[in-house]
Amino acid sequence: MNNMLRKLHIKLQLFMQREEGASAIEYAIIAGLISLAVIAVATPLGAKVAAVFSSITEQLPGS
Repeated sequence: MNNMLRKLHIKLQLFMQREEGASAIEYAIIAGLISLAVIAVATPLGAKVAAVFSSITEQLPGS
C-alpha cells in the first residue's frame, strides 16, 4: 500500500511540473482574442459592403 501511494505521489509531482497544458491554454486565449478582434472589425465593415452592393443593384438597369 505504501509503495502504491509513493508511485501516485511521484506521478502527481511529474504531472504538476509539465507545462504543455499551460502553453495550449495560452494559445487558445490568443486565438479567442484574435477572433474577437476580427468580429469587431468585420461587423461594421459588413454593413458598409452591403450598402455598396445595394447601391450598385439600384443603379443597374431593369432592377
